[in-house]
Amino acid sequence: MAEEQRQQQQEDEQSQSFAEIEAQPQNGEAVDNQGQEYSWPEIRFDVLPYRSYHFHRQFRSPFNPNNFLKSVKWSPDGSCFLTSSDDNALRLFSLPDNESDFPAGSLPSGPDEDSYTANLVINEGESVYDYCWYPYMSASDTTSCVFATTTRDHPVHLWDSTTGELRCTYRAFDAMDEITAAFSIAFNPTGTKIFAGYNKTLRVFDVHRPGRDFKQHSTLQGSKEGQSGIISAIAFSPANSGMLATGSYDQTTAIYREDNMELLYVLHGQEGGVTHVQFSKDGNYLYTGARKDPYIMCWDVRNTVEVVYKLYRSTEKTNQRISFDIEPFGRHLATGGEDGLVHIYDLQTGQWTSSFAAASDTVNGFSFHPFLPMAVSSSGHRRFGFPDDADDEEVVTINSNENCASVWGFSYNSAAENVMSINDADSVA
Repeated sequence: MAEEQRQQQQEDEQSQSFAEIEAQPQNGEAVDNQGQEYSWPEIRFDVLPYRSYHFHRQFRSPFNPNNFLKSVKWSPDGSCFLTSSDDNALRLFSLPDNESDFPAGSLPSGPDEDSYTANLVINEGESVYDYCWYPYMSASDTTSCVFATTTRDHPVHLWDSTTGELRCTYRAFDAMDEITAAFSIAFNPTGTKIFAGYNKTLRVFDVHRPGRDFKQHSTLQGSKEGQSGIISAIAFSPANSGMLATGSYDQTTAIYREDNMELLYVLHGQEGGVTHVQFSKDGNYLYTGARKDPYIMCWDVRNTVEVVYKLYRSTEKTNQRISFDIEPFGRHLATGGEDGLVHIYDLQTGQWTSSFAAASDTVNGFSFHPFLPMAVSSSGHRRFGFPDDADDEEVVTINSNENCASVWGFSYNSAAENVMSINDADSVA
């Protein structure tokens, strides 16, 4: 009981510190209630992370030995993460209760075994296009433990992450009065609405009113300004600025006001369809990535005339959605790629910081823990069968580092070391 109280107190303090740091994520400083400077525990990317947990066997079956993963996302409270895979299933993995202790030991299982099994498996009827967590999800409040999914030829589903039951659906219909599926979804920051991306259209559902009621917004203006393709990615600014960004397969990114859906900017420059957009922690910068485009572009939303800098990743030959993520401190971005590496970039300078091998094939998902020095990666890609005359040795070509999910633990500086490094940087400046 005492251990649970200590862990809960630690999480509350870190969550409170995170809220303070969001105001100034670019320099890593914040001010607490007493006016003292506070720094988020900073991950050390100059030290290679260690693989805490590894999962690969449960994604495979005799009927689908090449069931590759598509993406992975932490829950907002950090208690679990959710994977999406090619077998149209979502799997939820909860962290062990003592994970906050961060033992620096080896894997709790052999290299050919999974660390543990998924707590929950939800099977969708068709391919999962996108999914997102309710922003105020907390394991201590079961009513908040939900996530939304959008699937081919299906409406938006809201799932209970504790029981696996379907809570409700949000249905959109086309001109023929047939259900049309969203290609991307996201909760707004207050968690009251679900924004869904369709072809040349955004639909907004009220979370508390499931069914077919929604507001519809065209992404094309009267002068044909805007986005003409499928809206494939949606992200909201975390800085309470009321802005959201939408990526489209027409290679553009648009920025809107959430309250009236006024189009503010349209950004051009990606060489492929935009598959991922994410704001910086302070909301001043926007990062966009596209398929078959080797660069993540950084945009200053206060001055969108040109790209601030570009971050390289190996994605020239794949149509997969390769996601990236910004760590809670707000200073580094991590992205996977076809080379099996995770590359870390310094967002202040746009310079490469470090990289590590996460898998032996495409790393298509990477997500930082919301407040602990951890991350999770997913990997895999589609393989188009084996020759009919192949023998057994040729058929068994997938190893434990392909089509897998891994949890990574990072070294980190203490709060005191962070304050010292910030003071040193200020004195040099």
